[in-house]
Amino acid sequence: MTGSGTKGEAQLIRGSRHSAMWLATLGFFGGFAGVSIFGPLVPKFTELLHLTPFQAGLLAAIPSLTGSLLRIPFGAAVDRVGGKRPLLALLLLTNAGVVGLLALIATSYPGHMDGTYPILMLLGMLIGCGIATFSVGIAQVSYWFPKKEQGGALGLYGGLGNTSPGLSTMMLPLAVGAIGLLGAYAVWFAVLLAVTIAYALFIKDAPWFQLRDGGHRTDDPARLVGLGGSDLVPRGSAVEGLRTAAALPATWALVGFYFVSFGGFLAFTTWLPSFWGSMYASSLRDAGLLTAAFSLLAAVVRVAGGMASDRLSIRYALIGNFLLMAVATLVLAMSGTFAVSLAATLAVGAGMGLQNAIVFKLVPSYVPSAVGGASGWIGGIGALGGFVIPPVMGLVTGSVAGPEAYARGFLPFAVLALLALPLVWWLGRWSSRTTAVAGSAAT
Repeated sequence: MTGSGTKGEAQLIRGSRHSAMWLATLGFFGGFAGVSIFGPLVPKFTELLHLTPFQAGLLAAIPSLTGSLLRIPFGAAVDRVGGKRPLLALLLLTNAGVVGLLALIATSYPGHMDGTYPILMLLGMLIGCGIATFSVGIAQVSYWFPKKEQGGALGLYGGLGNTSPGLSTMMLPLAVGAIGLLGAYAVWFAVLLAVTIAYALFIKDAPWFQLRDGGHRTDDPARLVGLGGSDLVPRGSAVEGLRTAAALPATWALVGFYFVSFGGFLAFTTWLPSFWGSMYASSLRDAGLLTAAFSLLAAVVRVAGGMASDRLSIRYALIGNFLLMAVATLVLAMSGTFAVSLAATLAVGAGMGLQNAIVFKLVPSYVPSAVGGASGWIGGIGALGGFVIPPVMGLVTGSVAGPEAYARGFLPFAVLALLALPLVWWLGRWSSRTTAVAGSAAT
């Protein structure tokens, strides 16, 4: 194609890399904020409905479970239709769940809650759709930025989007105290609705999808970069993207890494309030603030880690981060001093934030032909760690007597972080072998 043709096509491209990144981040932030308002009500629902521990646990976990599983098909759908439609659909489903929760609070809470458990489960499933926005946004941003620039973009996206739970943890109790439960949740819904509208109006799919829909060539990665997009070319089929990604062992290594780092992040966020209350008799407010500090630090560090990964070799960072998480968790599990426990908690959060950034920086390098499919597998199955790890921690806690029981509950995560180290070594070996085979085939 001639230079004038390329210039003419450039005029057809709407949107830009950075606007897409910020709008995708806004969408993920809003979806995660919608999810974070469901959990604080679960103890109240448990008391009013006289739920068994199993019923209460299922209700608390259902948003994370459904949202994590939906990351797989919705993340893969980006390879076929772009990011706008899948992420917007998830935001609309989250809006529907929050509207239903508001209606339930307005009409039934607290005196008429009998028989509402199935409704609450359904609302939790809908609200959990906000979690699934993550894998869609990852693929969406990846198809806008060249591989060499994706670390910083994905770090900003994942890090700033992940500040949502921490900010909600701090602000929601203040809002409830100031304007009441219904008013506070109405404000959260207004924010979610505004985010959804802004995303729908201004987001644009990456240049590859715009060119395809306009009947233009899409097979030259260099041209795509010149037109403001990525040097990645989607497979074009959600099912094919999932199959392609699933066939590569590297995908499952990255799933394992994310299961530990992000699944661990979700597990710690769930576990820390009980730990601070049991171990150091912290009030609910103080335990929430301490948990928010962990959550926000992990999110902010994720931004810095993503930017650094564009400039520095991350081969040894994988090992270093897992060692940091393992050692800091062991210190946390054995400490009886508040200051030491707090420092260890923040060290774990830093390691998790760095590792979460690195994992998705590696996706385009190891699975360049199916970024959406790989993002779906990694984001979906990896996030299930937040559903699987806490019960294991609970088993250890239940076997230990005394106030240190919740501290000892962290031990399974330390073991999990250590078990990830051989997986890092294996991925390096697999990558070396694959590169060698590819080089031989090319000669």
